[in-house]
Amino acid sequence: MDDVLRLDAVGQAQAVRDGQLTARELAEAAIARIEARDGELNAVIHRRFERALAEIDSIPKEAPFRGVPILLKDLGWRESGEPYSAGSNVRDGVEPGVDGYGVVSLREAGFVLLGRTNTPEFGSTITTEPVAFGPTHNPYDPAYSAGGSSGGSAAAVAAGMVAVATASDGGGSIRIPASLCGLVGLKPTRGRVSLGPVMGEGWSGFSCPGFVTRTVRDTAAALDVVSGLRSGDPYDAPALPGPLADEVGREPGRLRVGFVTRHPNGAVPEVPALAEAVTRAAALLEALGHDVAPGGPGALAEPEFGQYFGAIVADNLAAHVNSLGELRGEPVRPEELEPRNVAMLGAARTRSAADHILATQWVDGYRRRMAAWWSAGHDLLLMPSLGVEPFPLGWIPPEDLSVAFGRTAHAVAFTSPINATGQPAISLPLHSTGAGLPVGVQLVAAAGREDLLVRVAAQIEQARPFEHAALR
Repeated sequence: MDDVLRLDAVGQAQAVRDGQLTARELAEAAIARIEARDGELNAVIHRRFERALAEIDSIPKEAPFRGVPILLKDLGWRESGEPYSAGSNVRDGVEPGVDGYGVVSLREAGFVLLGRTNTPEFGSTITTEPVAFGPTHNPYDPAYSAGGSSGGSAAAVAAGMVAVATASDGGGSIRIPASLCGLVGLKPTRGRVSLGPVMGEGWSGFSCPGFVTRTVRDTAAALDVVSGLRSGDPYDAPALPGPLADEVGREPGRLRVGFVTRHPNGAVPEVPALAEAVTRAAALLEALGHDVAPGGPGALAEPEFGQYFGAIVADNLAAHVNSLGELRGEPVRPEELEPRNVAMLGAARTRSAADHILATQWVDGYRRRMAAWWSAGHDLLLMPSLGVEPFPLGWIPPEDLSVAFGRTAHAVAFTSPINATGQPAISLPLHSTGAGLPVGVQLVAAAGREDLLVRVAAQIEQARPFEHAALR
């Protein structure tokens, strides 16, 4: 059964269709793997094993992922009748009354929902160490962070508990854990995946649902399952030419690729391991026949970006905390929250609604200035997925907020601009440190061009197959 769990989700689904094993046997194998590995990792904070096994017989035999186990990030992926904590004790005992559209789609596709994965409180940082549930450990080295905010999902997939887990990305929360855990992580174009019916958008459009996987084809096929406009959504992503799964193996053509090894705003120090990862990836793309040269959007250098991005995130956090207070019938007290979120909440309450609107208008202009680089003839931008080297647990100190916010700002320097622009970006596990910790690089395409990212990522994967050393 360990061999079956080493298969990706597409392979597991094929094994069930071919009769190599039953859907129940596959789910039971994944459950056994979770019970064997999660004691050291703390990736899965809520288990629904009995309910999941009871649901298997009702899965239609024609469902494309019939019997494939999956874990849901405990932030954004709401499931009726199950706990929903968002990494915080404030939500203790609160259960969503309705399935999110993404969860509905996963059920219809035949996935078996085994439980929920750990996330930092409200997803507001880049490491998964919530006070409510404790830290998630990196399968490559338990002393290190699995990243955030989709750290529990990334650790579970890297350790072979499941082949695919849901995630979301508001400032790098798919790409950063993917980088730290040696996985594929694609942040879709804004509006590609609905956040309904509870929400219209997350973090004023910065946050997008997605997945962490071990293969490009799994990322493509999983996104196909959940993509599409739903009634009442505030906006839609540009239409794709067809299913993303069909783009795997399709020639991307000769592309014009720019690359950045050092952040152009000058405030983020160049990290040799990250620069080497990008340089090697650039050489690989050139060897594959693409036109590759240093350079990227001039707007990346604008020093004001972090100020406006941070303000919008903090304002959304404040709105979320206020809504929690209304939901439970009493305001959330500062002592119930982690210090980071208390500070963000306090900053948000010093701003007016007009200040928030001005911040969103600045980001609107920034989005156009960034997009101009792609409109001028570039196809892809290659950058680090993370602005710092893999870091140990505790590196983001919970009490020393000056250090915590400074380190976080450096970490998200290459990812958060792409949340602001709404473009798709994919992190690929192409490098590692001397200590064997994974280092990812990201490719960014123009809005709506997930098809191009999948083609190129699959081309890279074929030329240099990804290693998954944590699958022991």
